[in-house]
Order: sequence, then structure tokens, then C-alpha cells
Amino acid sequence: MDRNLVYPGSIPLDSDLLAVNRNTMVALGILAQTLLGTSTVVDGLACMPTVPASLGFTIGPGAIGQLAVVDALPFGSLPAVATDPLLKMGINLEATNFISAAPTTSGQSISYLVQAALQESDTTPVVLPYYNAANPSQPYSGPNNSGSAQSTQRIQRVQLQMKAGMPALTGLQATPPVDNGWVGLYVIAVPYGATAVTVGNISIHSTAPFLAFKLPQLRPGFATGVQALTSSGAFAVPAGVIQVEVEVWGGGAGSFSSVSGGPAGGAGAGGYARKRVTGLTPGQTVAVTVGTGGTAGTTGVAPTAGGSSSFGSYVSATGGILNPLATTSSPMNGGAGGNGAGGDINISGSDGNWGYSNNGGMGGAAPCGGGARNAGGGGGNAGFFPGGGASGAGTGAAGTTVQSGAAGAAGLVMVRW
Repeated sequence: MDRNLVYPGSIPLDSDLLAVNRNTMVALGILAQTLLGTSTVVDGLACMPTVPASLGFTIGPGAIGQLAVVDALPFGSLPAVATDPLLKMGINLEATNFISAAPTTSGQSISYLVQAALQESDTTPVVLPYYNAANPSQPYSGPNNSGSAQSTQRIQRVQLQMKAGMPALTGLQATPPVDNGWVGLYVIAVPYGATAVTVGNISIHSTAPFLAFKLPQLRPGFATGVQALTSSGAFAVPAGVIQVEVEVWGGGAGSFSSVSGGPAGGAGAGGYARKRVTGLTPGQTVAVTVGTGGTAGTTGVAPTAGGSSSFGSYVSATGGILNPLATTSSPMNGGAGGNGAGGDINISGSDGNWGYSNNGGMGGAAPCGGGARNAGGGGGNAGFFPGGGASGAGTGAAGTTVQSGAAGAAGLVMVRW
């Protein structure tokens, strides 16, 4: 930030004070521009019905940041700087009241637009004392002893305006367009016969540039917040978060039991997908489905496939699949892995291995997650979490022992922000 130098014994100049004010404003404007950009932003300025209820409404205190120039007009004795852009802040500390009117024709409604803009003006006129060189004990009244008042403040405020649309059949009334240089904040729809504006009549304009969150709610990057969902439900987008990174694993399939002389194949693993999901809104809820692991097969009863996992409609992964050629009487074929869909990265789960000799086949491994279970001559082993397929049941050293299969591992949905 630029700073003025002054020295002991030097004659003070009015420009010393004026330059301090301007330099401070420029520094704050550039800082705001660094954080917020150059687009118009609005904070506060909440719209509420009046109390007691009436056809009026109130716009509360708040601020607007809007790109302007340093000074369109001279600032005291300092010249105008009308070419250099600067983000300026207009501040209203008091509420502003408006009065609407209902249409006079039955069945009609009217929409009012509330728009805002930065307003800068010189105000607080005062007749200032001036130095009188001829008689220093008797100051002049105003410049050249004219008695004229001069503005003593250049203020920046939020200028608010209400524009009425044309009455029309309810649901068909049009909102007035936003004027050039202004931003729309609210639309107030007033139907015929209304005697008061209610909260239900007030909606935020589609292009209103309200700040979505404050600095304490900002997060520096992914992995500052992590949530692992192991059961189906919903994910609530945290305050200040508008994008998340999601990983999904489908559930692993269960494995068949063995039959005398025939070991079972390993089960397929769940698929995997990863996606960065953007365009979220703080407080929004996204449905989450977590695929279950497939059930174990027993003598005469087939196992089940793994369930699919998903994060809303954004990204999903299917569970491990049973091999259509594998049956309870001929279980040697391994199952197929599931697939990811909709992600920035989509990977299929590994297939289960065939049962061989007297050993059950190894279960498939889920990508970036659950590994396969070791196979052997014993009963099936459950799949590793998340999404691993179960190993098939073996038939023992003699090849005649009938043993049950095992369950696949459940899926998982991991969300980072």
C-alpha cells in the first residue's frame, strides 16, 4: 500500500490527508478483488416481510462489492482517476423499506424486482473555516469568504430500487429486467387480494450474486474433510463446500460351496469409480447407496452377487457378478468383476479364479481397495473389504469334502472435500 511521507517543520498539505484516504481505499479494494474477483458480489441485504404484516417489505443491512474506478470525480484537491478499475464496497447499516401493491383484477399477480448497485456520492455539506492571511485570528467563512458549504464526505452505499412488472394471470406474470449496471436481488410476487407480503411471496433472483459462504467456512483443499459411508443413506454437503471427490466400490460376490470332486471358483469383486463432483450447494443432500456383499453359497443353495454402490446419479459401481456357467452342482467357474460408471476413473473389479485340483478359486480383488482371499482346500474365505470377492470352497485333500462358500465384502462410498 502506498504511504505518504511527511517531515518535521514542513507545511502540511490537504493532499497529505486526502492521499491517505485514497491509498487506503485502493489497498482495500485490491485486497477485496484478490479474494472475490471482479464480479459483483452481495452480502447480507436480507429481504423480510414487515412486522406488523403489510404489503411492505424490508431489505436489511448489508454490502455490495462492484467494479468501478478509483475516483470518477476529483477528490478534494486530488485529480480524478477515472481510468483505473477498482472493486469498491458499498455498505448499508440501516434497513430500507419498500411498499408494494396488489393487482386490482381477480386472478392476476404482479412481480416486483428488487435490484442493487454501488452508489458513490459527496455529502455532509459544511461551511468550513479557511485561513485568512490578512487577519489570521479571523478565519474566512467558506472558500474566499463566500459562505458556501462544501461536501465533507464521499460515501459509498448500496443503492436499492424496486421495479414493478405488468400484472398478468398468476403464474404468467413477468419479472422486470435488471437494468444495466445493476444486479437483481429478489422477486416479490403479489397476488390479487393480498393484504400482506409473506415469506412465500419472496424469492431470490436467479442471477443474484450473494456470497455463498464466509472465509471461516472455506477449506484449503480435498481431504480436509472425509466421510466413509458403509451403509446406504444420504450425504449432507457441509457448509462452504461446493465440490467433493467421491470413490465408490461395489460389493463383492459370494462364492459357491464345493461338491464332491469339484471345488468352487472364486467370486468376482465389485467395480470401482472415482469422480470429482462439482456444482453442489452447501446443505444439499445426496442419496448414497452402499452395495452389500453377496451371501455365501451352501450345499444346494447358490450364492448371490454383490450389490451396486452409488453417489446420487453422479457416479456408481456395480457389484461382483456370478458366472452364469457356475451352478450348485458344477461350481468350478469363477465369477466376473463389477464395473465403475460415470466416474473420471472407472475400473472393473477382478474376476474370480477357477477352482482347480481340490482347491477353491481365489476371489477377485476390488480396485484400489479389497484384495482377493487366498484359496485352498478348505471352506471359502470371505472377501476383503471393500468389495473383495470371496474365495471358492475346496474339497479337502481327498477331494471329496463338501464345504460351504463365503460372503463377499460389502462396498464402500468415500467422500472427501
